[in-house]
Amino acid sequence: MNINKSSPVLVTGANGYVASWVVKRLLDEGLTVHAAVRDPSNKNKVSHLEKMASASKGKLVLFSADLLKEGSYEEAMTGCELVYHMASPFVIRGIKDANKQLIEPALKGTRNVLASVNNTPSVKRVVLTSSVAAVFGDAKEAKRVGKDGFTEEHWNTTSRIDHQPYDYSKLLAEKEAWFINKQQKRWDLVVLNPGLIFGPSFTQHSASTSLSIIREMANGGLSIGVPNIDLFMVDVRDVSTAHIKAGYTPSAKGRHILVSSTLPMLDVAKILKAQYPQYSFPTRELPKLLIWLLGPKTGMDREYIRKNVGYRLNFDNRYAKQDLELNFRPIKNTLYEHLDQMIDDGVLER
Repeated sequence: MNINKSSPVLVTGANGYVASWVVKRLLDEGLTVHAAVRDPSNKNKVSHLEKMASASKGKLVLFSADLLKEGSYEEAMTGCELVYHMASPFVIRGIKDANKQLIEPALKGTRNVLASVNNTPSVKRVVLTSSVAAVFGDAKEAKRVGKDGFTEEHWNTTSRIDHQPYDYSKLLAEKEAWFINKQQKRWDLVVLNPGLIFGPSFTQHSASTSLSIIREMANGGLSIGVPNIDLFMVDVRDVSTAHIKAGYTPSAKGRHILVSSTLPMLDVAKILKAQYPQYSFPTRELPKLLIWLLGPKTGMDREYIRKNVGYRLNFDNRYAKQDLELNFRPIKNTLYEHLDQMIDDGVLER
């Protein structure tokens, strides 16, 4: 599918962590970006987009839109050949109402955006930001896949609204997107499935849980130790590059796993401790039995502990490299830059 670069591009959730990088890439290429956000008048949430637009050769147009408000994306979508649907909640802790906080925004939001796509004749391609959470739910599932790990052929089969609800919301949203796409023939769908995303952020206002993981390890919150779980990571700039290529590579198709490195949580802590010895990074793994006993008090569900602690993960990213011609950054440098920014921003003391 050939996309005309003279037409505007819609980015939903444009002020998010990853979406901001995508907006910057598009603006730097001189494109017109229709940035859909909940409240364009909230300068705390959009000033970084306006700043990057003023320093680029592209044009930024802000639009108000809500995932749960039918038709609210249609004005922003007018004239667009390419739509990046990136708006979706990322909440894995402190969930009180999974349906309201996760399922409805993800599922109804996808239906809402794609209904507008169906009503907008100019749209030729939709790039959906999904997650590896739609590929697998529990690390225990790794035992049923080959030595190369999870591929784009795999789907999450274990998550439920009462177990891994975030993962379940991503699964439902992506499946719904593919279902809607297959009901018509005008626009095609390209899906990106990133792991935990790290790297520099344009704003401290992001609600992304992944941005808090390093802070929690560095500030001593996990000084007692960490569980034996794997972090499946990717640089935010690689994810933004994947979005650009997914949008403008005519032959791009299907799902794409975006994971550059998978390491035990303790190994990540060791990498950072070696470079930043002044911080209280954890230095040991906790026994699974201890985690099992303490889990409910620390917010870790025992079903999650049973199905995830102690299992190794692996992901096959060869298709993303091939189809989108991606080259992934070394994750060590990403982690360093992530922490450096936290220090510069005052999130962590020097």
